[in-house]
Amino acid sequence: MGDKKILCIGLVCLDIINVVDKYPEEDTDSRCLSQRWQRGGNASNSCTVLSLLGAPCAFMGSLAPGPVADFIVGDFKRRGVDISGVAWQQKGVTPCACCVVCPTSGSRTVVLSDTNLPDVSSEDFSKVDLSQYRWIHWEGRNAEEQVKMIQRVEEFNRRATEPERITISVEIEKTREPLYQLFQYGDVVFVSKDVAKHFGFDSAAAALKGLHSRVRKGAVLICAWAEKGADAMGPDGVVVHSDAFPPEALVDTLGAGDTFNASVIYTLSNGGSLQEALAFGCQVAGRKCGVHGYDGIVPVKAGVVVA
Repeated sequence: MGDKKILCIGLVCLDIINVVDKYPEEDTDSRCLSQRWQRGGNASNSCTVLSLLGAPCAFMGSLAPGPVADFIVGDFKRRGVDISGVAWQQKGVTPCACCVVCPTSGSRTVVLSDTNLPDVSSEDFSKVDLSQYRWIHWEGRNAEEQVKMIQRVEEFNRRATEPERITISVEIEKTREPLYQLFQYGDVVFVSKDVAKHFGFDSAAAALKGLHSRVRKGAVLICAWAEKGADAMGPDGVVVHSDAFPPEALVDTLGAGDTFNASVIYTLSNGGSLQEALAFGCQVAGRKCGVHGYDGIVPVKAGVVVA
């Protein structure tokens, strides 16, 4: 079991990150404090964090050949992330995001260009050898195709013995109607603050109570609420909470949510309780907000960190 991987399916893009002391006004020239290229995208970022925590992991998403993809592939390799499942597309360009990070206000503003690269399809996924994985996580994107992928895993699980079964998690981050069909497909469902607010909820606990009827019986529903921490509802309907662990100085919140998701998945996949997973997720996400990028977010050997 120990050598089976966690697979994250979703976006990888190039993030060009400008760190500024104040958000620039429109139609002005200004200098940034620093600039860096970083591999980004929700599923891609979660792989970075899983790798730093010491979990064997793999990424599946689309790339188009070219210099941006070369940078991304090199960075995946540096992190030890398996990318054998990447779908190489002959049409389109690898997505790129221009990010403005402003530590003084805590804001991160992202302008993403990903108009024409096809997402991974269920046909791409049909070639994946499921026996390699213990957990597969989907970042909600092309939901109709993703439902077909999940159904393939459910079919695999029906025939598998208990230890061989794959845990399915989904992230519903964007307020797009087609994504909401994913609620009923995860063993673990991450719903974002944006989606919760879109449904009219003003706290994580209210969102869990209100959205619980959408998830299937036995599923776990999780909602992180930035500086207010995170809440989760287990199959028993009981809500557990963890406070946030803010860093001494807020530096870079880009990818904090992906860090939280990965840390929760890491804990649950290693047999931790829902309460432990939430606390660890908030802890590592808090550390992430105090550093640029991801190096240095794991304070001690993974698994030894206690809330």
